Amino acid sequence: MTATAGPQEYPDIVHPETELVGLAPFEPYIPATTTLRELTPLPVVMGTILGAIFGASSLYLVLKVGLTVSASIPVAVISITLFRILSKFGLRDATILENNIVQTAGSAGESIAFGVGVTMPAILILGFDLELTRVMLVAVLGGLLGILMMIPLRRALIVAQHGLLKYPEGTACAEVLKAGASQESRDAASETAKREMEALGGATTSAKTIFTGFGIGLLYKSMMVAFRGWKDTPEKVFGAPFAAGSVSAEISPELLGVGYIIGPRIGSIMCAGGVLAYLVLIPAIKFFGAGLATPLAPETRALIRDMTPGAIRNAYVLYIGAGAVAAGGIISVARSLPIIWHGLAEGLKDFRGGAAARESIQRTDRDLSMKFVLIGIIALVVVIAFSNPLYVGGTGFAARVAAAILIVIFGFLFVTVSSRLTGEIGSSSNPISGMTVATLLLTCLIFVVLGWTGNNYFVTALSIGGIVCIAS
Repeated sequence: MTATAGPQEYPDIVHPETELVGLAPFEPYIPATTTLRELTPLPVVMGTILGAIFGASSLYLVLKVGLTVSASIPVAVISITLFRILSKFGLRDATILENNIVQTAGSAGESIAFGVGVTMPAILILGFDLELTRVMLVAVLGGLLGILMMIPLRRALIVAQHGLLKYPEGTACAEVLKAGASQESRDAASETAKREMEALGGATTSAKTIFTGFGIGLLYKSMMVAFRGWKDTPEKVFGAPFAAGSVSAEISPELLGVGYIIGPRIGSIMCAGGVLAYLVLIPAIKFFGAGLATPLAPETRALIRDMTPGAIRNAYVLYIGAGAVAAGGIISVARSLPIIWHGLAEGLKDFRGGAAARESIQRTDRDLSMKFVLIGIIALVVVIAFSNPLYVGGTGFAARVAAAILIVIFGFLFVTVSSRLTGEIGSSSNPISGMTVATLLLTCLIFVVLGWTGNNYFVTALSIGGIVCIAS
């Protein structure tokens, strides 16, 4: 079945009705009317431990190379394996919902580690102490803000956009969980899920296919990264007359898988951004700036003629990209407002219905109450405003309140943008660092307009950026 997509949704496609399938009806693997064990103590503890382990490894990667990858699939595989081993010793095997709890909790550690790793070191660089309480508050407040913001957005961007937004890592993780589902979970699965499994040759064949691909990817990645068998990002830098132009490719298995899931259209758009940056903007900056005798702001030391393509990218193109992310985010939020408002309206029904009304809601549609969300956001504003470790002496009460309000505003904006981008291109390719830079730029611009330019406001701006980055 095909559906006509409005021109406002896909302005770059002339006849979208010939290329795009309609929104797929959502049918969970475990029917909404079926009750299975889900939020039980052992999966929560296991997810917490795996989250700490993967969070530490992700933080190391962020500090070393400035990037990380989604931990959902590795955590899901480890969870299935550990519970399967425990079942051999007389303990019960986990249901697919319990394994989902483990991978959700485990992958959260990686998300928090990334936000801390890209923002908090700047405090040290600026000469301030990196206090433990400050880092802890940024991590906790950012995580709570992201959760509260995503509750009303779940209906708008995950349920209502099912089939349109692919959520590549989520899709792959779901396939891993289904392939490793226990017999209890397979028996409780929907009839559609059972037919799909039979069409794939049964659970054994599906699991073999997925775990064979996982093994090949792990072997390839290990040979490339751990043993340095070949260069993970081959690059060719051109000389005159196309100075600073370059072509490179990150040949990693996870990005290959993401590209397969998101399809050629979104993949081509992402590739076009790389072409614009490395074959147009960087050579143009090199060409027009080569004759300058002094550094061009924001760079303060190196001359453009002495800079490599990577240095030009970090000094100039990164900020162009951050501005594009911010502008695209605002446009995306504006275009998505009807869907977001519909999701909010569904959530606001909690105010009119009591506990009896919530009991009648299906298991898969049961969110935290909007009352809880609104009270939580207000509580976060108060906590942020009065949390001394987030500020340095001399930061007035007005600046603290402004920081709290900016965190909520930017948090809603970039959580929405990040959620949509994760659905389109995957979390591994999500430009969260660009959103963080955009947050810092907008925050600093507001501070300058208000006359808050002292050194003590540096930590405030970075705390805002860190919390928003983790929330996103």
